[in-house]
Amino acid sequence: MSTLIVIPARYASSRYPGKPLVALTGASGESKSLIQRSWEAACQVQGADRVVVATDDARIRDAAEAFGAEVVMTSETCRNGTERCAEALANLGGTYDMIVNLQGDAPLTPHWFVEDLVSGLSAADWAGMATPVLRCDGAALNGFLADRRAGRVGGTTAVFGTGNRAIYFSKEVIPYTGKTYEDTDETPVFHHVGVYAYRPDALAAYGSWTEGSLEQLEGLEQLRFLENGQPILCVEVEARGRQFWELNNPADVPRIEQMMRDMDMA
Repeated sequence: MSTLIVIPARYASSRYPGKPLVALTGASGESKSLIQRSWEAACQVQGADRVVVATDDARIRDAAEAFGAEVVMTSETCRNGTERCAEALANLGGTYDMIVNLQGDAPLTPHWFVEDLVSGLSAADWAGMATPVLRCDGAALNGFLADRRAGRVGGTTAVFGTGNRAIYFSKEVIPYTGKTYEDTDETPVFHHVGVYAYRPDALAAYGSWTEGSLEQLEGLEQLRFLENGQPILCVEVEARGRQFWELNNPADVPRIEQMMRDMDMA
């Protein structure tokens, strides 16, 4: 299947303005911007036919082109990464069997997350889109809970049912569990990994739907699919010893840099 990877990036983030250009220092001491590290992660995905950065900001465009990325300009009216991917696809033209939205705030995304996602959606003809989920160990769950206690929005969690059909996604920690977990314990909570794969017709339809109340409340773009009765496939992925975190707040920078040092990522 022909696959296009789009990395949507905007400068005017409400929680962290200028986030795509924030520098992250790896284990080697080399500093690279968040958008460069996200692009490098996308380029490691096997089977991808094309990787592009989609943005509405000249600063991000210039930075991306400087490290060799292909850039497609999109409008400032895009409300989220899915809308930006849809516009990027329309602007690029061409026919792809699948479009992957690898959000520009997830530089630690392993290539096999995306490869497993594409494979999972290919096999699920009932789903127009799919997204990965990663079972939390105690350390990850305790990090989520600490963020919420501190009033920070950390990672997103997902619940799903039979056939891995998504039931809901939230920035709260769901499902509730009153149990205390040690760092290495397996937990019933799944971290939603901020990557999406769409079939072209599902991506095209997304822009025609109005933004629903749940999407507005949670600030989660994938809820528009659920609010419009469109099933989402959750693809469970394996960490294989890799740590994973998204850059949502300034406080996440040292956390991600420490993970990069721990994993010896340059």
